[in-house]
Amino acid sequence: MTTERTGSTAGDPTAGIAVVTGAAGGMGSHIARRLHADGHRVVLTDIDVEAAMQIASGLSPDGSTAQAIKLDVAHRENFVVALAECRDIWGTPSILVNNAALTQAADLMTLGEDDFTRVLSTNTNSIFFGCQVFGAAMADAGYGRIVNMASLAGQNGGTATGAHYATSKGAILTATKIFARELASVGVTVNAIAPGPHDLPIVKKTVPADRLEGVIAGIPVGRLGSADFIADVVGLLTAPNAFFVTGACWDVNGGLYVR
Repeated sequence: MTTERTGSTAGDPTAGIAVVTGAAGGMGSHIARRLHADGHRVVLTDIDVEAAMQIASGLSPDGSTAQAIKLDVAHRENFVVALAECRDIWGTPSILVNNAALTQAADLMTLGEDDFTRVLSTNTNSIFFGCQVFGAAMADAGYGRIVNMASLAGQNGGTATGAHYATSKGAILTATKIFARELASVGVTVNAIAPGPHDLPIVKKTVPADRLEGVIAGIPVGRLGSADFIADVVGLLTAPNAFFVTGACWDVNGGLYVR
């Protein structure tokens, strides 16, 4: 049984409309560029919309295949508004990459309630309500691909990040399974990617230089990961023929966590 895809680019049955959260830099920008290169029209969302607009204009100067909109992923209503904006631009998205997150290091035993709540609620809300709001729209269309960015920290308790970050990423893995089960019968897949430490500005900002060398030394492959490869994995999981993969977590951690 095949399903008709909504929001496809004319003449290309494999192209659709992709939304990437936290796309203004780092991992999100790599993912947005890969999906755009794959032929999708891409909506780059970020709380820093000006930075997202710069990347979008670089991908598509006339705005025909890349647009940017503001999205604070901490609140459900913002996803509702973002979905409406996407529909106004091109139509119902067929791909959602929930990438946005707060990354913060903190001492476990002195971590305060405000910091804990802010990181936990932002990171889990971003996944849960992204899946809920956009997943429902995809379900109505009969097709969709959702990829949630989890983390090695949610599997092993964290290598160099705070307990609140690790806790939130563990919750993302559970939410991925819940939505995968809910949406499987209506043509929508939901998967997670759990990266270990990657060669990104946020890693170097979070981990002090004197500690980063030790972190790298502890990675079995002896180097930081490549964000371009994560983008490749996103491209694979969002392909039309990825219909048989849902509820999965793809580990990309250099051998730090083997199962």
